[in-house]
Amino acid sequence: MTYPRLDRDGSEPLWMQLMRTLRARIEGGEPGPDQPLPSEAELSDLFGVSRTVVREALRELVQQRLIYKVKGRGAFVSPRKTEVRFIGSMTGSADDLRESGRRVTTETVSQTLGEAGEREAALLRVPTGEQVVRLRRLRRVDGQPWLLVDTALPARLVPGLERGVLENQSLYDVLRRRYGIEPAAADRWIEAVFPSREDAALLEVTASTPLLGIESVAWMPDGTRFEAYYALHRSDQTRFYVGIR
Repeated sequence: MTYPRLDRDGSEPLWMQLMRTLRARIEGGEPGPDQPLPSEAELSDLFGVSRTVVREALRELVQQRLIYKVKGRGAFVSPRKTEVRFIGSMTGSADDLRESGRRVTTETVSQTLGEAGEREAALLRVPTGEQVVRLRRLRRVDGQPWLLVDTALPARLVPGLERGVLENQSLYDVLRRRYGIEPAAADRWIEAVFPSREDAALLEVTASTPLLGIESVAWMPDGTRFEAYYALHRSDQTRFYVGIR
């Protein structure tokens, strides 16, 4: 692996030049996710700079979440996280992920008809005990568990959905095509949570792994609430984008 020379006569500090050089390599895929960077001693020799310069450059890369350090082993490239843009929109993320070249699959874990509990009734603004269709779906990105979501929909709005084939399908596409449901707006709440043992097993993490929990309720143009869900995202694979204009 060859590196460009640092400009010792330039106005930019050496640590910043080194940081930019390493960042360009990482963003170019060399080394890849979870692969080690050269040691501090090796970087010091490669670039002819002090350990202090190397440590400052690495510290900045850690701050930028491009690398992580393991005590006694050195610095490693951080895994690429999936950027989710749907926090502030009504569209799902699967199509965006596929367009970026990621392989996305969705498995239906359970699909039942039941009575709305208190939280579901409050979110959907229906009486407690009204019939709802409940869906539990697991989404994978490039083969890795990424999202587990529990959804409730008023059964009167989606008759027969509990028997529909939803594997690898967009729920919103099904709602539009089969039931004429057009989403207009939604409210969402985000929190840090720990999974139950069952949820952890499905997401292939430990029960002590922090996850991102998102609760959402969506409604149609006339104000009718048609969907409430609670989603668990693996925090090691996801980051959320929110644009403020």
